[in-house]
Amino acid sequence: MLPVFPMKIHEGQHVLHGGPPLAKASAVLVLVHGRGASAEDIYSLGEEVASGIQGVALLAPQAAGNVWYPQRFLAPLAQNEPQLSSALGVIDNLVEEAAQSGPGYGRIVLLGFSQGACLALEYALRHSRRYGGVVGLSGALIGPLGGPRSLKDSLSGTPVYVGCSDRDVHIPLSSVEESVEILERHGARVTKSIFPGMGHTVNAEELDAARRIVRDAAGV
Repeated sequence: MLPVFPMKIHEGQHVLHGGPPLAKASAVLVLVHGRGASAEDIYSLGEEVASGIQGVALLAPQAAGNVWYPQRFLAPLAQNEPQLSSALGVIDNLVEEAAQSGPGYGRIVLLGFSQGACLALEYALRHSRRYGGVVGLSGALIGPLGGPRSLKDSLSGTPVYVGCSDRDVHIPLSSVEESVEILERHGARVTKSIFPGMGHTVNAEELDAARRIVRDAAGV
C-alpha cells in the first residue's frame, strides 16, 4: 500500500528571504532546490548569481523531507501526486506574493537546479505570462516524453535559459530538447547550452547566463 500524504505536504515549510523587502526590490529571484538538497543550498547559489546586482530579493522555499516529488520527472504525472501539485502551489504563492507586494511578474526570475529546475520550468509553462526570466539548470519539463500539453496562454517573450550536460544521468538530452521546443512554441525566448561530459552539476557559464537574466530583469 502506498503511503498517504497530506494534499499540501510542502506548505508551511520555511522560506529563506534575502535582499531588500519585496516592496523595494528591483527584481525577485525565486530559487528552487533539487532532490535531497535544501533551501540553504540553492540560496547560496542565488547569492552568487545576484552578486553585484543592486536590489535583488531572494526567496528560497524548502521542500518537506528535501524532496519535491517522489518519482523521476519522467514518470506519469499521477505518480508524483499530490506532492507535485503541492510543490507547484508553493512556487505559485511566492510568485504571487512577489508580483503583488514587489516589482511585478516582469521582474521575477525563477531559477532551479535538477528537480528544482524541472519545477521552475513546469511552473512557468503552466502559468504562462511574461516573467523576468526562467533558469533551468540540469532539468526539463515534467512528465513523459510526448505527453499532451493543452496550454492557452503565452510566455510572451520570457527569456529562458536551459543548461545541461549531454550525458546527465538524471536528465536525458531528449527531454531537454523536447522541453526547449515546447517552451519556444509557447512564446519563450530560449537559450540552450549543452555541455559535453559535464555531468549533473552547474558551471560558470551557466551562472553567467543566469546573472545576465537577473540583471536584465532588475533593469540595471
